[in-house]
Amino acid sequence: MFRPLISATTYRRAVFLLLGAVVALPYVLVGALIVGMFAGADEDLPGIIATGVVAAAIAAVPPFLGGTRELEIAAARSLLGVDLPAHDRNRPMARETRVRAALWFGLHLLSGVVIGAGVLIAVPLAVLSIFGQERLLGPVPGVAVGVALAVVTLYVTAGLGSLAATMAPVLLGPSPAERVAHLEAQERRLAERNRLARELHDSVGHALTAVTLQAGAARTVFDSDLPFARQALENIEELGRTALEELDAVLGLLRDAEAPTLRDLDRLLTAEVDSDVGGVDVPEPISREAYRIVQETLTNAAKHGRGRTRLRITVEDELVIEVSNQIGPSRARTGGRGLAGMRERVRLLGGDLQAGAQDGVWRVVARLPNGGDAG
Repeated sequence: MFRPLISATTYRRAVFLLLGAVVALPYVLVGALIVGMFAGADEDLPGIIATGVVAAAIAAVPPFLGGTRELEIAAARSLLGVDLPAHDRNRPMARETRVRAALWFGLHLLSGVVIGAGVLIAVPLAVLSIFGQERLLGPVPGVAVGVALAVVTLYVTAGLGSLAATMAPVLLGPSPAERVAHLEAQERRLAERNRLARELHDSVGHALTAVTLQAGAARTVFDSDLPFARQALENIEELGRTALEELDAVLGLLRDAEAPTLRDLDRLLTAEVDSDVGGVDVPEPISREAYRIVQETLTNAAKHGRGRTRLRITVEDELVIEVSNQIGPSRARTGGRGLAGMRERVRLLGGDLQAGAQDGVWRVVARLPNGGDAG
């Protein structure tokens, strides 16, 4: 019951409300001046009406300004203790947002006037009641009247402050359109992080797999076939250099111009891959994602397959990537995200991916729209 009287929150919110009284003071003075002019008007009534209209028009502008909303949000966050998103200066304010901000501004000024009047009237009266010798309300002592006035003022302040804290998210919070835009921005950031993870997995993972296989082959035949081992070491050097270049590109903001596309497909084709790739002319985002899909399928074929791998890419109404290889000796899976990453890429492009084994052959078929936005 007595918590609002001793809570620091009450006094912080009182400061917020009194700020409204301070801002309202010019409005009150101008309003009183206009009313006085009307009361004493004899002949120049049209001029006084014009002055009042101009003054009202000027007074109506600040509540709808973005800067006013920004200041109100800052004050509400620091003094009311309300968690509000910051005002976005780079996005034009929607009409609904302006109206809600103007309504909040008006309520802030109105509540400030109420609390300001209460402070200016109740507090001096309370002091006079406490220190005065007369009884203001018959048998009631002046001390009791003064304390009651001070307590009522504090409770009213606490109530209005609590109401302001409740209404702030409603009137100063983002509009539905702004919420959607915020969620879309979050989704884009998440998609970019996922893209980074896929780029790292596909580029570096492919290189490490190829390096591991080349190193294993070189170790096996090092004593019996030195030229082959030397060639394997050269391949490892080249793969490592390529992986570092791609890693630098991925970590350097993933610019589209730096990411490999189907034009760079030769770097993935080894002597163990039979390729049938015609002229591939697809939009850059599709080409970039298709390159990573080919890279991942060839990596999986090198890991889990045996013999030669067949790659076929055709473009008609859609881009079709087909990769097949003989299934190698079964080995324990490590829970890699290669296939899941490919499915995610294809899904984001609005395509379809099928992968599975049949008659000892593992086959992956990815169908991508020949056009669109890779997002």
